[in-house]
Amino acid sequence: MSPARVVITGLGAITPLGLNVSDTWAGLCAGRVGIDTITAFDPVGFNCKIAGQVPDYNIRQFIPKNIRKSVKLMSRDIELSVIAAHEAFLNSGLITKGIDQDNINVNPERMAINIGAGLISCDLVELAPAVAASVTNGKFDIHKWGKDGIELVTPLWLLKYLPNMLACHVGIIHDIQGPSNTITCAEAASHLAIAEASQVIVRGSSDYALAGGTEAKVNPIVIIRQCLLGRATSRNNDEPASACRPFDANAKGSVFGEAAGVIILENLDKAKKRDAKIYAEVVGIGHGNSINQEYEHIKPDGYGLQIAIEKAMADAQIKPEQLDLIIPHGTGIPADDMAEARAINAALGQAAQKIPVWPTKSMLSNTGAAGGAVDVIAAVCAMNESKIPAAKNCDKKAKGCNLNIVNQTKEKDIRYALSCSYTYGGQTTAIVLKRPD
Repeated sequence: MSPARVVITGLGAITPLGLNVSDTWAGLCAGRVGIDTITAFDPVGFNCKIAGQVPDYNIRQFIPKNIRKSVKLMSRDIELSVIAAHEAFLNSGLITKGIDQDNINVNPERMAINIGAGLISCDLVELAPAVAASVTNGKFDIHKWGKDGIELVTPLWLLKYLPNMLACHVGIIHDIQGPSNTITCAEAASHLAIAEASQVIVRGSSDYALAGGTEAKVNPIVIIRQCLLGRATSRNNDEPASACRPFDANAKGSVFGEAAGVIILENLDKAKKRDAKIYAEVVGIGHGNSINQEYEHIKPDGYGLQIAIEKAMADAQIKPEQLDLIIPHGTGIPADDMAEARAINAALGQAAQKIPVWPTKSMLSNTGAAGGAVDVIAAVCAMNESKIPAAKNCDKKAKGCNLNIVNQTKEKDIRYALSCSYTYGGQTTAIVLKRPD
């Protein structure tokens, strides 16, 4: 009996370009940049004062009335996951308890959930009073914290910031009872989550899966950390639209943001049986790892990413010449971009110089654990629209970068697309998608 084939039948996203997939795709096609001056907090004193923030929303609109009290236990990351999941289910035609409890058409025991999550940083206003009460002679006093400070923290505080709470809340809302997992591998998390969810379906443990990733990086703790590491750009604060420049000679660092991207994966036979719209098939999965002892950057040769791409291509059983699109990780951090370019060239050979490459973070920002899933959704949209939008802010390629960056919108028949990601801690992953037959 041949293994199950896995297809994508639903898309959901909330990004700096819109509250849904349609608005995000339209923004990408229009070359619109979702990066602007930070308004979530006052960035005074920060080297980087810009970020990719999602538009305003009302989370209560995406949660059934009978469990809306759960909003009190939702961090920003959880809220974004809930919104993206809601759209994905509506888009797929699968009706769960969270969509319409009187007309459910999916067996919750056969639905899996796998969401990638980042390091969820708390809201400072929730801890500030407790910390202030724990000071002795101008210094933090751990003994006073244990006696007085901790009393000012709500007992349920931690439940907002555990990374598995994203899948937990989405699972409760939609009554998902199948295999569940949370991947916490930073920028590689959502690609890894999609890969694992696909494998759950392949081995027959589920018929459907909700998979992707979410992270809200527009937080003072996150931004100051990236500033101190030198990964966030300190340039272009007055011109945010030109700040993030993947693979460009004038790149000075990344810009961080928030987003959620989730997809519905489904057994192909089940999808056909219910006459579902099939957006793409997941045909290749690859993982790798290559640790740089300096840790702040991936290894200069990008070998770990090369491994992941080669494995994904082998799994898809296609040659490099068959690829029609590459959506790279492309952060705008020069050392990492060059390492990624080397990895793509090493994995795909001479074909790498001809395959259209479309980096998206110049418009969407670096959204951490959400980035890979958002890129997969962008690849699916490009595939279904037969269009590759123009890349933004790569006016002059960095020296030594011979990737075929798409600088003008291109009408193209896309049969196979590759999306990849990495963390500067060493994890790498790649996914190959195929247009439906």
